[in-house]
Amino acid sequence: MLADSYGRVATDLRVSLTDRCNLRCAYCMPPEGLDWLPGDEVLTGDEIVRLITIGVTRLGIREVRFTGGEPLLRRDLESIVSRTAALSPRPEISLTTNGIGLSRRAGALREAGVDRINVSLDTLRPEVFRKLARRDRLPDVLEGLAAAATAGLTPVKVNAVLMRGLNEDEAVPLLAFCLEHGYQLRFIEQMPLDAQHGWRRSDMVTADEILAALSAAVTLAPEGEQARGSAPAETFLVNGGPAKVGVIGSVTRPFCGSCDRVRLTADGQVRNCLFARTESNLRDPMRAGASDGELADRWRAAVAAKLPGHGINDPGFLQPARPMSAIGG
Repeated sequence: MLADSYGRVATDLRVSLTDRCNLRCAYCMPPEGLDWLPGDEVLTGDEIVRLITIGVTRLGIREVRFTGGEPLLRRDLESIVSRTAALSPRPEISLTTNGIGLSRRAGALREAGVDRINVSLDTLRPEVFRKLARRDRLPDVLEGLAAAATAGLTPVKVNAVLMRGLNEDEAVPLLAFCLEHGYQLRFIEQMPLDAQHGWRRSDMVTADEILAALSAAVTLAPEGEQARGSAPAETFLVNGGPAKVGVIGSVTRPFCGSCDRVRLTADGQVRNCLFARTESNLRDPMRAGASDGELADRWRAAVAAKLPGHGINDPGFLQPARPMSAIGG
């Protein structure tokens, strides 16, 4: 197992397939973009599948989520997914995407083995989308969402980040849109993972603020009486259900004590926390001829060193050097 010294066991693997993205969202990167990883530093499809196989067959990984950057920019995405789906035991497979290009590939991704999909959508207003993402691609995202639902990638989840002065007034419209189309909305507090290191707590719309805005328009009730466990989202029934809305308060309501995630970056580094300041290199030993057993041992050691929490609320918190686009969500 991938266990740490605090009794947590990682069973959920987040695999970043690329650091490249076709948007320039303000909370992730500057308008001019970033310097992408050189091609020879990025894991090949075979290398990705080998590490996932080690995770699933030797280390107890039960869920695999493919992220980016933007994972749809990988031409071999469907191949990687289908080879992952062929593993035994078969892991649950999901994908997080900005939705651009999804309308053309949703069916193929479903056929390859993707079980669920999360699409980022922070606004329904074209002018705000252009300001936030610095690209005029809102119609593409909406088409991608519809295609995902048609392909059976359900429940289609929508991830939304609210930011003060930009889209903080869209909590209720976004919920109404998702209820109308049968999507499951999840609000995520803005986290200090931007490349510019310009995150300010005062700009973040908190979970409490989001819930207050929603509660002024609909009736919310916690889903069930059990704790959320390792799930990041607190889930609420809307107007008695069955529709739901989730709120991920990573900053103000952290779930570090029950976290079951581990991350693999596009260049083959293990990160035991989204906010980790250190990484463990699997790519270079793998390319140097390390066996599966040796790579598994390195992976176990990386997770064993995991800290008790992300430390965002500590006075001495330091933002990780890599931005979200290079880490993977």
